[in-house]
Amino acid sequence: MSSIAGTATSTLLRQRGGDQSPDDLLATMAATPADDPRRPALRDHVIEAWLPLARHLARRYAGRGAADEDLTQTASVGLIKAVDNFDPSRGIDFTGYAIPTIIGEIKRYFRDRTWAVRVPRRLQELRLSISAANSTLTQTLGRSPTVADIASYLDLSEETVLEGLEGARAYRATSLSTPIGVDGDRELSDTLGGDDHEFDLVEIRVALGPALATLPEREREILSLRFHGNLTQAQIADQVGVSQMHVSRLITRSLATLRRHLSDDSVS
Repeated sequence: MSSIAGTATSTLLRQRGGDQSPDDLLATMAATPADDPRRPALRDHVIEAWLPLARHLARRYAGRGAADEDLTQTASVGLIKAVDNFDPSRGIDFTGYAIPTIIGEIKRYFRDRTWAVRVPRRLQELRLSISAANSTLTQTLGRSPTVADIASYLDLSEETVLEGLEGARAYRATSLSTPIGVDGDRELSDTLGGDDHEFDLVEIRVALGPALATLPEREREILSLRFHGNLTQAQIADQVGVSQMHVSRLITRSLATLRRHLSDDSVS
């Protein structure tokens, strides 16, 4: 089918005067009825003829975090939309219609596809406005503009500009494997803290103080010697002046009392 269509198109072009410029191809397609079987092949030739324009516009946005191939494909989609929707009867050049259409498609790609973290569209558009203002003001002022300069230029508050700058940080993510340090001998992940399991004990320690206060002084001393001083029951017995068996009973009774207090606190 494609070979038949190509032959038909070649025949049509020869009938129209041989090889044609991109503008002539576009005019030829516009003059061809929509139900003409040769029109799809003509459309393909028009798109192919104008592809250099799409590639040129795509290159203008290179180096902004998107792959060159993705930019070219996005620009090509914009070109196809321009070819399909162009109306020569409106009296404007195709380039005057195609360029904004292609650039709009590229900007939508950056807005919707290249953010590392999804942020509200308002912040995405604000970032673009701040970026454009920064470029303009840098040329006008001969220096890097301040937040106040950008806010005045865009007629926004400084807080709004700062919000846009903060949101722009979500545009690109930094790998945790990024080398850091003078010699690059560490990675960014090395600076991140790990889980501190001591936090799990904070609540228990806070509740343990009032519970210990309910015990007799001797029992508190015995528990301190056993669990803080790491003494054996025999050593505690010698120090306190009671039998080892009595120390064992006191420890058992004290721990039961503490468990009961802690259990009551958790229920309440």
